[in-house]
Amino acid sequence: MKKVLAWPQGIKNLLVMLRSRKRSQLRGPTWIIALVSIVSIFLIAAYIFPPGRSTCYFLNSKGCGTYDELPPNIFSRELTDDETESRVVIKEILKSPSIQSKNPKVAFLFLTPGALPFERLWHKFFQGHEGRFSVYVHASKEKPVHVSRYFVGRDIRSEPVGWGRISMVEAERRLLANALLDPDNQHFVLLSESCIPVRHFDFVYNYLLFTNVSFVDCFWDPGPHGNGRYIEHMLPEVEKKDFRKGSQWFSMKRQHAIIVMADSLYLTKFKHHCRPNMEGGRNCYADEHYLPTYFHMIDPSGIANWSVTFVDWSEGKWHPRSFRDHDITRELLKNITSVSESTHFQSDAKRSMVITPCVWNGLRRPCFLFARKFFPETLNRLMNLFANSTRH
Repeated sequence: MKKVLAWPQGIKNLLVMLRSRKRSQLRGPTWIIALVSIVSIFLIAAYIFPPGRSTCYFLNSKGCGTYDELPPNIFSRELTDDETESRVVIKEILKSPSIQSKNPKVAFLFLTPGALPFERLWHKFFQGHEGRFSVYVHASKEKPVHVSRYFVGRDIRSEPVGWGRISMVEAERRLLANALLDPDNQHFVLLSESCIPVRHFDFVYNYLLFTNVSFVDCFWDPGPHGNGRYIEHMLPEVEKKDFRKGSQWFSMKRQHAIIVMADSLYLTKFKHHCRPNMEGGRNCYADEHYLPTYFHMIDPSGIANWSVTFVDWSEGKWHPRSFRDHDITRELLKNITSVSESTHFQSDAKRSMVITPCVWNGLRRPCFLFARKFFPETLNRLMNLFANSTRH
């Protein structure tokens, strides 16, 4: 590769000074030799040292600092001991090479209160791809009766889960912990009992395993249901400027799953200070805020800021739209799979929209691999559409 060298400011100043002298002074060979020598020294230094550093070495400018002298992270305040220790662990995990597996798998993590009404549809989705996926089921209320061999024996030890409470996050971590025991699991997808696949397995597998980011939904919401849920007791570790919101239905690579398991500092903050019925009548829901805030703080460039699970918030209600039997058409699925922008509705007075283009490894791609919320009555229609679909 051709190296392009820029004139350091020291050389520019020197040339200006020399040109300002009288021509008679430059006619002698001494000045010509001196000028050529000085220019040669600076060119050699610029070639040996990275751009921006040679001037500092040779001119000894007090305002200059080498890259190696700069701290690895610049923080607006002094970190506590717990924060420093946490950042060390996170940094080491992020820079460690990923475990290379000869048989990489996608782990499908089902967070459900009980039965899985779309188990037959998932069976059709998994069929013929044995050895390329793992299934884990966290049933918080009652043990489901499985109808698919891919789900039999895949229930993990579960605990009760309260909507909007930290127990939801703890259940997610429990699923991740069990899935991480298998070194072949390289990507982890959280799904609910109302989730369905909207693509075929090969498309999903390649989309997730060859991505360079995790799909953790994360956006800034200045309204009452976003930053209005923040409470100052989270200080100093979690500042209001870093508080984020997003869907809990993540998809993440192995390194990020390990980082989630390694965290106790920020999880504790959310456990104590993000819950329904807080002081001042505020309701904070940990499953909507913990992971978006955590990843925004520790690895913002490592997440896509959108989820690969489609949900329809267009009705403007507390809960997203639920799809009934009469809603299920080929056109619906086509519309979901053609979306290439992720839309977030903020809770400010104008109900502003935040639109995020879906970019996969630098390329604009469709956003969604899964969708929710579907009523159990839609199963048969979905089975027919999925069987006859040509979507890859």
